[in-house]
Amino acid sequence: MEKTTASACIVVYGGGEEAAKAARSLMEHTRGVPLTLTIVDNASPDGAGAYLAAQEFGENVRVVCLPENVGFGSGHNRVLPDLESKYHFVVNPDILLEDDAVSALCAWMDERPDVVMATPRLLFPDGREQYTAKRTPSFLALLSRQVPLPFLKNIERHYQMRDEDLTKPQEIGFCTGCFFVMRTEVFRKMGGFDEGYFMYVEDADITRKAQAYGKVMYVPAAHVFHAWHRDANKKWKNFWMQIRSMFRYWHKWGFQWK
Repeated sequence: MEKTTASACIVVYGGGEEAAKAARSLMEHTRGVPLTLTIVDNASPDGAGAYLAAQEFGENVRVVCLPENVGFGSGHNRVLPDLESKYHFVVNPDILLEDDAVSALCAWMDERPDVVMATPRLLFPDGREQYTAKRTPSFLALLSRQVPLPFLKNIERHYQMRDEDLTKPQEIGFCTGCFFVMRTEVFRKMGGFDEGYFMYVEDADITRKAQAYGKVMYVPAAHVFHAWHRDANKKWKNFWMQIRSMFRYWHKWGFQWK
């Protein structure tokens, strides 16, 4: 049987101190499996790359500073040629752990060879639920996340699978990109993320690609904390970038109204 080993990648664009906390949290709490971490800096304008490169993270962490901002998915794909793990974790720089969620997810997938991708419960720093188990995104579901209209509330609840028992593992249609694990062999076979997405919706896209290899699951027995800055709701440039990504997604996978 293949030895259970894990790798992880954090892609950074600004906010070196937050990313450093995420990296330390990940490494300090992972004890059950060997873990290597790569931090990829996307030419951060605030000097985050230099800050991170100067930190003492330990021998199993490396920092790669790119000369330009290549985007979220492309940044994560930079580690593909070097991966030798059984499981690979995609981690946002605003994630924190309080226990060994990495080893727990690896052990859970070891027992379920038909599962190729999984995400744990995500909680706000104050412990509130983020409802990250999601169905395949539709136009009205994504609209409900941006526009707080009363008639969209039930659509949002259905999209977030809040009509299911989320205390149990559930098969999902959208695995959030802020923290997920994938079998490294599958991640490599599919060529990682579609680099046609600069940012946003690439996680929905890679979920669809993963479903060709096996199940994608929500695993509530493990949890991590996620600050969730939601830049698309704060900056018009990011909002329109998200809209463009949605159209790319629907062009590839077909339009779904609700």
